[in-house]
Amino acid sequence: MNMQKTMLLAVVVISLIFIGCTAPKIRLFPSQADPLREFTLEGKADQKILVIPVRGVISDTPREGFVRTRPSLVQEVVSQLRLAEDDKKVKAVVLKINSPGGSVTASDILFNEILTFKARSGATVIVAMMGVAASGGYYISLPADYIFAHPTTLTGSVGVIFLRPKVTGLMEKIGVGVEVNKSGINKDMGMPYRSATAEEKKILQIMTDRLGIRFVDLAAKYRNFDPALTAKIATARVYLAQEALELGMVDEIGYLDQAITKAKQLADLPDNARVIVYRRTEYPDDNIYNTSTRYGGGDLSVISVDLLPDSLNQLRTGFYYLWPVATLGD
Repeated sequence: MNMQKTMLLAVVVISLIFIGCTAPKIRLFPSQADPLREFTLEGKADQKILVIPVRGVISDTPREGFVRTRPSLVQEVVSQLRLAEDDKKVKAVVLKINSPGGSVTASDILFNEILTFKARSGATVIVAMMGVAASGGYYISLPADYIFAHPTTLTGSVGVIFLRPKVTGLMEKIGVGVEVNKSGINKDMGMPYRSATAEEKKILQIMTDRLGIRFVDLAAKYRNFDPALTAKIATARVYLAQEALELGMVDEIGYLDQAITKAKQLADLPDNARVIVYRRTEYPDDNIYNTSTRYGGGDLSVISVDLLPDSLNQLRTGFYYLWPVATLGD
């Protein structure tokens, strides 16, 4: 039965590709080079509030699919910030964050880009946390003027983790080894084909601790944590919205529409200020809960085949501001 389904899927994909090749007016797989366009969700005033979705693992690596390459989350968010910066009518930005975090570098890039956007544009930035805004998802929230958490948000996980695969046990079972010539004793530190030495473990832990301290210090600076509270969040646990509010990690608990209302208040905008999004195609009955910006743009529905979940495709050996549990099943 599974073989029949696989063959049927293959026939459908091949047939659609053939149609796309023989009918020039029909584009089966939209180009990610299509420009982002502005769409108004509500309001009629000249002043604008831009809603930017930040969804999934934070990465600066493009996602390679079966038939196309998608822009990275960092690239897509920065593209929207650049467009907003050039539009003087955009007076506020609402970052709708639903992310377990991501790589240290990608998270720090977005953190800096949001700070830079605020400085250059003078726009108000509001964060609206959705299901998860943990670790790197919280890290990129820090520059915001105001942070909303959804009543069911999980946030926190203020810390760093170093992930790397280990295959030594498997290699021993199947009788495979690796020969290495190296110029320095630590040249192959962290490689998966052997266990780390005590010295290597110490080195990696020091680097992990330093990156973790950077995160904790930034959280303490932007949220005005006292030493006792700073020590508490440094345990890197996650918190429900109410706990996060009591700790001062967020400013208010509410829904996305309330975050937009708050943006109007802080940016001194009229009630009928336009709420806009940037997308590559128009969606019927569009609204603020639509997270699609990267995958639209054609006359036919996008077809892609991903052999692994997003989280497994994106997580490579390295340092992460990430709550790993939240990536399972993505």
